Order: sequence, then structure tokens, then C-alpha cells
Amino acid sequence: MAGSVIRMQVWGAIVALGAPAAASSPGRVEACGPVEQQGWLCSTVYDLTHNVGLAQGFDRVEDLVRILVIVLVAYLLVRLSRLVVRRVTARMEGEAAIDALGRFRRRTGLSLLDTGPVPTIRRQQRARTMGSVLRSIVALIIWFTAFVMILDSLDVNFGPLLASAGVLGVALGFGAQSLVRDFLAGFFMLVEDQFGVGDVIDAGFASGTVEGVSLRTTRLRDVQGVVWHIPNGEIHRVANMSQQWSRALLDVPVAYDTDIDTAIEVIERSAGEVTRDERFSGAVLSEPEVWGVESLDADRVVIRLVVKTRPLEQWRVARELRARIKAAFDEAGIEVPWPRPAYPAAGAPRPGRPTGGPPGTASGAGSGGSSSSGGETGDR
Repeated sequence: MAGSVIRMQVWGAIVALGAPAAASSPGRVEACGPVEQQGWLCSTVYDLTHNVGLAQGFDRVEDLVRILVIVLVAYLLVRLSRLVVRRVTARMEGEAAIDALGRFRRRTGLSLLDTGPVPTIRRQQRARTMGSVLRSIVALIIWFTAFVMILDSLDVNFGPLLASAGVLGVALGFGAQSLVRDFLAGFFMLVEDQFGVGDVIDAGFASGTVEGVSLRTTRLRDVQGVVWHIPNGEIHRVANMSQQWSRALLDVPVAYDTDIDTAIEVIERSAGEVTRDERFSGAVLSEPEVWGVESLDADRVVIRLVVKTRPLEQWRVARELRARIKAAFDEAGIEVPWPRPAYPAAGAPRPGRPTGGPPGTASGAGSGGSSSSGGETGDR
């Protein structure tokens, strides 16, 4: 019997929720006010309890409850979005994401050039930076939407607020335009993989090894050990010397009267020895090529040699090539051009010294006399 009564009361409550009392009933009007001003929380509490005092109490805190609900939902959505972005970022750091990105690059333009194998630290940094950007954007959208809903629940007029926000936005736009430019440039640098940690680049202001890349700045260390912090918006062009492959280029000068065929043969033999050396065979990607005579000068002939290498190996290979070619030239008796001072002919006066007298005297003057007016003195 008691169970039946409880079930009837529960059913009555459900019916009350499904078909609430008329909005214009005297008790509801007394508790929640006129029909057009009745809040959902006050109406619901009155329909469930028919208690005027309790409904009026909830009516006073209805706006606060609505704000708390909006904030709670926004917080949960932000946490959920961070979890999703974190999982996406973790997948971007894996090898499967690299394969997918490679397929995507092949369907796009040259701005997404395939940069070859990407070191783990560089891939992780790029994925984490992009994940941070996505988290910030999603959180900003969610909290802005929640802020607008809170203002709407408080019946705040949006007109003055929008006008003030417009003026503030213009002021911030003028004041922080360089900062915005840095962030946009950094974002596209990361997306297009223009360079990353470990690359050797020439950024115009400085050149060196990249040690860190963020959305705002790029940090690199030059050959002298100096660390440069360059805003990304100031990098108008960048030369990456470590993507895909590199090239060791040597312009080898020989004396003008050297037999060109013999010099080329010696250079080719020396370059072949380097490529067969176990220390350098893994760094060389193709056979050395002698392109021939690059230039002719008054005292020299320049022969160009190129070797395709792995990224960042071109300098090490070039140093070894110079040493091998120098030793081979010495063995073959091939001379390199060297500056030869021009000596005056026998009996000819040296420049800056007058003729017809010892140093320090003018022409025709006695040994004890002074230099004549306008005459030159001895060597300076």
C-alpha cells in the first residue's frame, strides 16, 4: 500500500513536470510574478512543491544559478577540448602522422615542400606548438561564448559594450600589430616546416644552428657561439642549408699555364678517394662532378667541383676535399696561383725615390744641403 502511494506521488511529480500548472494560476503569479516575468527556476520549483516561499527564494538566485551553470559547462568543454587536442598532438608526433603529412604535402603546392626525415625533437616541438595554438583558440571561443551568454542572462545592453570593444580593439591593433605579425609568421613557419630545431639557416640578421622555435621568436646560435633571438615577423626570407640534401662546392684555382685536362683528372681522382673513404662514404649521396672551367683570370684558371651530400655534411666533406686536392697537386707538380711582387728592372729608379743622388737629397743638391723646395725626400 505504501509503495503504491509513493509511486503515485512520483507519478504526480512527473505529470506536474510534463504538464505544469497554468502560468496564470494565483499561487504561481504570487511566487514568480506576472507571466511574462516568470523565471524557469521559480516556475519549476513552484510546480514541484507548490511552496510560494521556496519558489520565491529560488527566484532570487536564479540568475546566479544560471551563471554558475554556464561557467561549469564552459569549464567542462574547455577541459574536453584540451584532452582532444592533446590526443591529436600525440598522434602528430608519431610516424603514422608523418606519412599522412607527406601524402598531404604531395597534394599541395611548393609551400609545403617535403623536407625529408624530421628529427624526433623537431617533430615534437612543432606538434606541441600547434597543439598549444589550437588549445588557446578553442578555449578563447568557448569562454567568449560563455561571457556573452552571461551578459544576456543579466539583461545587459550589448550596444555600448560592442562600441567600447571596437575602440579597444583598434587601439590594441595599432599597439600590438608587430606582436600579431610575429605570431602569424611563426604559425605559418611551423605549419609549412620552413625550418626546425637542428637546421642551419641564414635569416638575414644572422646565420647559424636553430636551437628553438616558438610562435613569436626563433633562437639560433652562430658559428662564434653567439645566441640570436629573432622575432618571426622580422624574418622576411630564410635560407635553409639542411633540408633534403646539400652540396659541397669547391672552386679550385690553378696557375694559368697549367694543363686543364691534367688538373681535372687529379681533382676527380682526389674526390673519388674521398667518396670511397669509410669516414665520408655515408655522407656523400652521389659521385663527385667536375663541371669544368668556371672562370679565367689574369693569373689563374678556376675549376669547379661539386659533391652532393647529406644535410649538414657539406662543410666536412669540403674540408677533406681541399686537403686531398692540395696533396694531389703537390704530388703532380701542379701549381696554384700566388701573388708575385713586381720588381723594377736593373738600374731603374724605385718609385718614390728621386734620381741622381743619395737618399735624402734632392737632385743636384750637395751632400750637406737640404732638399730643394718642392723636391721629394727619401723613402717614406
